[in-house]
Amino acid sequence: MAVSSKKRAAAKKDRRPKRKSCTFCAEKVPDINYKDTTRLRKYISERGKILPRRISGNCAKHQRGLTVAVKRARVIAFLPFVAE
Repeated sequence: MAVSSKKRAAAKKDRRPKRKSCTFCAEKVPDINYKDTTRLRKYISERGKILPRRISGNCAKHQRGLTVAVKRARVIAFLPFVAE
């Protein structure tokens, strides 16, 4: 019985979910615009937080650009700082 539990633990450790691909790279978006609120809303949670890279699936380059665009849109009041 101990052998089967060790095998299950090893199999569970090796199992990794498929990496999400970056939507900005896939669509070949040249730059992330802060005025494009419909696209930016997809990367904000219900509470108003910016989704992390591991959840959104963006590459590091586009996640940095996305963060800057969301923050700019919030300052100009295109996007809310917190959910209502």
